[in-house]
Amino acid sequence: MTYKVYAVRVFSSNWAESLEFYKNMIGFPLSFADENLEWAQFDVGSTYLGLERCDSQDPECEELVGRFVGLSIEVRDIDSTYENLTAKGVKFTGPPEKQTWGGTLAHFIDPDNNVITLLGGSDA
Repeated sequence: MTYKVYAVRVFSSNWAESLEFYKNMIGFPLSFADENLEWAQFDVGSTYLGLERCDSQDPECEELVGRFVGLSIEVRDIDSTYENLTAKGVKFTGPPEKQTWGGTLAHFIDPDNNVITLLGGSDA
């Protein structure tokens, strides 16, 4: 049996703002969006980033939105990516930081306070 990660899901109670954020501010290619299905899909390489809408009045939504999703996106030039996204108004927890294992990380925050990691320092 073979397994493949299809999508990493990010939950959003700010559907339109989050869709705009990932599509236009971050620049992820949108491959599918359907508000009635409450699902949007961004092509980020060998898998998808799935933006899943949840109702902010639903107690389960509060548990899903804004938690660290553990999603890392690899980029060729993290410093340039950081500068470009910061210029667009993307909020980061801090500038890119070199890690002891050789890579460089920077963490940005989406409209629902999800933290996404940018990874640099390898052959992205």
